[in-house]
Amino acid sequence: MEAGGGGPLLPDSVLYEIFLYLDHVDVLAVGLVCQQWHAVARDEFLWKELFYRYYRISREVPRHPAAVSWYDEFQRLYDTIPCIEVQALKEHNDQVLHLSFSHSGCLFASCSKDCTVKIWSNELDISLQHSSNMRPYNWSYTQFSQFNSDDSLLLVSGVFVGPHNSSSGEIAVISMENFTLLSRVRNKPYDVFGCWLNETNLISGNLHRIGRITSCSVLWLNNAFQGIESENVNVVKRLFKIQNLNASTIRTVMVADCSRYDSPDLLLDYEEQLAASSTSTCPVFDLGSDSEEEEAKPKQTPEPAGQELTDDGDVTAEDGLQQFFDDIMEGRVRPAMTETELETKVAELFIRNRTKPPELNLLPTDSNSKTKYLIFTTGCLTYSPHQIGIKRILPHQMTTAGPVLGEERRSDEFFDSLDHVIDIHGHIIGMGLSPDHRYLYVNSRAWPRDCVISDPMQPPPIAEEIDLHVFDLKTMKEVKRALRAHRAYTPNEECFFIFLDVSRDFVASGAEDRHGYIWDRHYNICLAKLQHDNVVNSVAFSPVDQELLLTASDDATIKVWRSPRTVRIQQARKPRPRKLLFSWLMNQKS
Repeated sequence: MEAGGGGPLLPDSVLYEIFLYLDHVDVLAVGLVCQQWHAVARDEFLWKELFYRYYRISREVPRHPAAVSWYDEFQRLYDTIPCIEVQALKEHNDQVLHLSFSHSGCLFASCSKDCTVKIWSNELDISLQHSSNMRPYNWSYTQFSQFNSDDSLLLVSGVFVGPHNSSSGEIAVISMENFTLLSRVRNKPYDVFGCWLNETNLISGNLHRIGRITSCSVLWLNNAFQGIESENVNVVKRLFKIQNLNASTIRTVMVADCSRYDSPDLLLDYEEQLAASSTSTCPVFDLGSDSEEEEAKPKQTPEPAGQELTDDGDVTAEDGLQQFFDDIMEGRVRPAMTETELETKVAELFIRNRTKPPELNLLPTDSNSKTKYLIFTTGCLTYSPHQIGIKRILPHQMTTAGPVLGEERRSDEFFDSLDHVIDIHGHIIGMGLSPDHRYLYVNSRAWPRDCVISDPMQPPPIAEEIDLHVFDLKTMKEVKRALRAHRAYTPNEECFFIFLDVSRDFVASGAEDRHGYIWDRHYNICLAKLQHDNVVNSVAFSPVDQELLLTASDDATIKVWRSPRTVRIQQARKPRPRKLLFSWLMNQKS
């Protein structure tokens, strides 16, 4: 029998369990109700009451905007979560680090410490289609992959072993037509990973040391077909050049498309639409405080260069730098600075006078805008990534045509500034975009609330609990309280990336506690734990079917998870074996 909303009803065992959460329901009465569940399924008020109590959700949270009834919501959260293991893929012989689906959902790729990237065919029974070994190119292992927008090319990122065993990164581009290697691009540091900007151009990084704790990150735009282009056509162009302070570097780059912001798949802010804001300077949003009063207090950030060095507020940064050196020579700088503090102060003064100002209006105003955001992890206080940097990429920057070094720069625009910074107040260990690119999900391990960083080479201790933050990229605001359930145990110096993924209704993440986790994006609740025998490094939803999820682990296994509804449908489609007597009779007739 079906409920008024259609679809199969919940099993009696599930009804029995949820009814026990109602204080006024007698246990004996539950059995009677379960026998008459067809009447209960039409009681919308009862289902609403059950929903809030069973999932322990605040009553201020409205029903999912796409739901037509509370019963349908119970059905969705019970029946559509990919929580049933249906297959275990064991073709890798070492830790599996990353998974990525093609946009069509027909293929997916896996990267591993065994230094291979494997391409899988996503059918009813998943099968291996191709495996590429990167050891002949001096790679140590593969760590990340991404299909381009038309699924014709695969970007593969790995760790490259150079001279004297120095490790850097490298990006390879593989054709999906015949699995040939088209090009290779150096990538430093290796955890920049790399990403596609469009169908034929990808972004890589390079790092130049300026001092002991000061460096410069350069982000490059590369043509995927470097080996076959004309010698008169550029195949690489510099996008941005950004100075790093206090041993920080740019890592984990990704690109968000702004064109779909006005028609998101799921609008998360159901209380009010946060007001967009932009200023003439780079805005910093700090997650280290819990109240507006605390946010009003001064934060520990690099001091504005030259601010305290003169009595005249109109002094320029160049004059401030000269004044600072004069003060050092004449012994007027008190208290005495360490070598690290001195290097940071000089770098701050230099960058203030040699940096192109940020864009005046970061937030997109045109719904048809072709603007994209370059998103990456960075920092300003220590080497561990604790900030998210955002830089706008304009249409004319999305091609390698033009000068190899990009736009001509004036002497006072040697570096590019960030257009927006989000301070996480903790070690960032994962990022992922919603399918519509409207929301950014961030895994982080928090620092102690009132910690002070005096040495950039010794970041604060990090929590075992992983916080999953959600930011609206249209308003640049956090829109949900942090999700919690998953944990990690490695210290700062051993901390590694845990990849998460977002579908239309769910968000999933790996963890060091040997489980993958699934949350509902609308209700902010954890729905499932998916078990492995070791750390879960990566998760991936099928882009065309969110009831299919993959998880990858240090146990060298990829597990395939499907929803109860999908499993039920697939089992119903399987032909039943004929009985022996029927088979014997048919054989006799023949």
